[in-house]
Amino acid sequence: MASVINAAYRPVSKIENNPNGKLIHPDELLKYQIILSQLPGIGPVLARALVSYCGGVEDIFRWKKSRLEKIPGIGPERAGWIAGHSLDRTAEEEAAFIRKNGITPLFYSDNFFPRRLRHCDDAPVLLFQKGNVDLNAGKLIAIVGTRYITGYGKELTENLVEGLVTYNPVIVSGLAYGVDVHAHKSALYYGLNTLGVLAHGLDRIYPAVHKGISGKMLQQGGLVTEYISGTIPDRENFPERNRIVAGLCDAVVVVESALKGGALITAELATGYNRDVFAFPGRVSDSFSRGCNALIELNKAMLVTGAADIARAMNWDLSVHQERKGQPAIQPELFATLEEEEKKVADMLKQSGSLPIDELAVRVKLPVSRVSAMLLKLEFLGMIKSLPGKVYCIC
Repeated sequence: MASVINAAYRPVSKIENNPNGKLIHPDELLKYQIILSQLPGIGPVLARALVSYCGGVEDIFRWKKSRLEKIPGIGPERAGWIAGHSLDRTAEEEAAFIRKNGITPLFYSDNFFPRRLRHCDDAPVLLFQKGNVDLNAGKLIAIVGTRYITGYGKELTENLVEGLVTYNPVIVSGLAYGVDVHAHKSALYYGLNTLGVLAHGLDRIYPAVHKGISGKMLQQGGLVTEYISGTIPDRENFPERNRIVAGLCDAVVVVESALKGGALITAELATGYNRDVFAFPGRVSDSFSRGCNALIELNKAMLVTGAADIARAMNWDLSVHQERKGQPAIQPELFATLEEEEKKVADMLKQSGSLPIDELAVRVKLPVSRVSAMLLKLEFLGMIKSLPGKVYCIC
């Protein structure tokens, strides 16, 4: 199973991601990152803007208020909050908690920050990860749904995860009651890595009854959150958590859902991020199939009956990939014969040299499944080639 290299917090002597090239102790840099993530009135977009304008996260807190308020979107009030913050003790305590508990802090500019999530405008600037899962693994798929899972939903979840084993994806969900925890349990049973995205700090597990399974997940996957320790699972945290679930993955599968609920929020967010959304249909009389049926009816999700449908839509069929390898290269004049979207993909690879499939999909603003299908065609024509890690380049 894949394991993340940076599996726990380890101080180092040189900071490579400091924009100014200045040396700063990693503990100090981490504290600045924590403070930035906790500033009132400063969301992810403004936080990134501050880092960009100031030249580094530590420099934000060295600028005077009069200078900060000139940054677009900041203004006098927010500049006052930044210049007069009193979060040093909070940052000290959180840094100590991270060191003590083997947690990996991931700032948005770090190499190990999930690249799929990095391209989402509202992605957190700082994540806290525990476990051995690779957040940049080749395939990540979210399985979500109602907390009130039925026998039908349990069967669908188990069969889906079993069918996905061939493709070895990381199974992502929210460790909540119902579909979430059943997806995690099924992944553990069938030997797949599984990641729980939490709506609170890593000092607790909610619901507490899932503490046992969360311990197993740390050995075969992991946990991730944007919240510092001491953060309780308030109601408003769960919709915010759902954007991480959607942004981390290549696709979201809704197993069962009522007409309103967190799973449908996750599906909407995934659509906004150009992720593929799938849903299992159910009987019209079943309340926890109405949400799935509505997604399908409104063309917000593709109807699926099992793992084979998802693998086909995502072009995960291993035999097809093998058949496409070794085809002879042909001349670049074929660019003129491509469909508009195919040419867009090919041009982006030509400009960039090489790109992972998820980043390519973000840049051309198309779902991963559609981009994957086009890449297979281009590879068959000998115009591109695949590299390890689902990276593609022009031949």
